Amino acid sequence: MYEAFYGLNEKPFALLPDPSFLYMSKGHRAALTMLRYSLRSRQGFTVVSGEVGCGKTTLINLLLDEMDDDLTVGLINFTQGGFGDLAEWVNMSYGLDYKNMSQVELYERFVEFLIAEYATGRQTVLIIDEAQNMGIHGLENVRMLSNVNAQKDYLLHLILVGQPELQTLLRLRQLRQLTQRVSVSYHLNTLSQKDSKAYVLHRIKVAGGDPGLFSPNALTLLVEAADGVPRIINNLCDLALVYGYSADKKSIDVRIVRSVLRDRYQMGLPSGQQMKSSDSVQAV
Repeated sequence: MYEAFYGLNEKPFALLPDPSFLYMSKGHRAALTMLRYSLRSRQGFTVVSGEVGCGKTTLINLLLDEMDDDLTVGLINFTQGGFGDLAEWVNMSYGLDYKNMSQVELYERFVEFLIAEYATGRQTVLIIDEAQNMGIHGLENVRMLSNVNAQKDYLLHLILVGQPELQTLLRLRQLRQLTQRVSVSYHLNTLSQKDSKAYVLHRIKVAGGDPGLFSPNALTLLVEAADGVPRIINNLCDLALVYGYSADKKSIDVRIVRSVLRDRYQMGLPSGQQMKSSDSVQAV
């Protein structure tokens, strides 16, 4: 809609987790390093947690893009408790039979698959996104998947990705057997204001735009409202460009950002930093 108007090759602030736009903050770089290490060293369990919208799924997508051909990867985005359901999703993620099979048959089919992959020198990886939704029972069933091991190697490497609630679950005594098997873990924090500004400029640059598209004061106001959450930054920046386009403004100033924040506040839509009152927006 506004791409040509602002000289952009594509939308810089789309909400889809596109790894080509990933901004490597210190935290994101550390998380990616830990993920790479866990794969190369064939660890059993890896856990990556972080606040909603902090870029966890984007990191996983980047990891998927760079994985070697000797890795067999299954990805589950839909998470519910109950191994019967989970087993179907696990088998389906690897292209295995799963329809009209009992829980025992599903498990046996998956174990056969793991053994066959290991025999050919391939490493099997299962990534479960939004793992906090599985609850205690679901996570305990995930642990059971890791019981199939060779003498020296895990046949299955599990990567659990989730919100901070996942950390809370893993601290429970009922899940201590799973927690003891976690070899690598990392919590991804929100961006600092400095990184938030660099994040905006990075995405504009990747999209082929002018780094001065947002005035310094407008950028400061925007990142303060987003409170370091990349998804919120994307949403606010995208709306600011729409508002600027509709007003025939070639650059985004404080007035445009203020209008975006005020409208979101009045509609009850969240920002990273909840504004205490509409007056606080007007006073900026």
